[in-house]
Amino acid sequence: MKTYEKKGDKATRNGFGEALAELGDVMPELVVIGADVTGSVLTSFFQEKHPDRFFSVGVAEQNATTVAVGMALSGKVAVFSSYSAFSAFRNADQLRVSVCYNEANVKIGGAHSGITVGPDGATHQSLEELAFLRALPNLTLVSPCDYLEAKKATKAICEMAGPAFIRFGRPAVPMFTNDDTPFILGKANILREGNDVAIIACGLLVWQALLAAEKLQEVHGINARVINMHTIKPIDVQAIVDASLECKCIVTAEEHQVHGGLGGAVAEVTAKNSPVPIEIVGMKDTFGGSGEPFELIEKYGLTWKEIYASALVAIERKNGTFNKIRQVKDIASYHEGL
Repeated sequence: MKTYEKKGDKATRNGFGEALAELGDVMPELVVIGADVTGSVLTSFFQEKHPDRFFSVGVAEQNATTVAVGMALSGKVAVFSSYSAFSAFRNADQLRVSVCYNEANVKIGGAHSGITVGPDGATHQSLEELAFLRALPNLTLVSPCDYLEAKKATKAICEMAGPAFIRFGRPAVPMFTNDDTPFILGKANILREGNDVAIIACGLLVWQALLAAEKLQEVHGINARVINMHTIKPIDVQAIVDASLECKCIVTAEEHQVHGGLGGAVAEVTAKNSPVPIEIVGMKDTFGGSGEPFELIEKYGLTWKEIYASALVAIERKNGTFNKIRQVKDIASYHEGL
């Protein structure tokens, strides 16, 4: 039962850049600050169309963020973007105090997130920012699944009031949403119906979740619900509670550490409202390495195969038939023959 078809490949950073350029035509108060990676994060699209509202501060992410805050407190909608490794972590203090404490109307673009930044290696592979950012008061946090959703998400955070952070990547990834696919901040999208297991994913792994759901149906007749949790904060509590009550087991999937990200957020909601077995697919408490993006995705177990295997484990736990000591090798054993 295929519910979404791949319609080519395009980077989520393109959606971010194109959205800013289009918003510049209708939002005269929109300004963009760059930090010498304009061409990489594609704020260059805005710079080309609206050069009088683009400001480069050089390789100075902390300064760029405080400049953005000053502009926002003067009535502008200020956007700053750099690689997530820098825009989230290098200016952590500025995000916490200057942006979030002041509830400044600043939007931060976290580019080249996840392990798919590839050859740049572990120092540039931001795999921890969801854990840090979702703990900040007043901050809206978004991780779109494809190019078009990144475009919609960028427009949505620029049109809302207050601080926001959007996470997006460098390589071309599958496009599978369309113009009619709804996007509302804080409201998850159910991409596939099912009550045997719920797969809750964000970013790049939403497509992998759909692939896993198809394989579960094909091989085992398992109907998996696939939920695109594009907004990490505020998270859609109702969608998670419904999934736990109706499916009675959950798998989360993210291009992020297994600690503190989407999986942690989902576990917090279920622990309080409706506890069920949860399996978390993500980076297993390790740094990445240098390599081609999708070779790294395979190496670190961030594909549909890991989601598929984790769903089988979750269902066994739900049914009380999984009694092994929990180790990665137990999940990996389900990969045989795939």
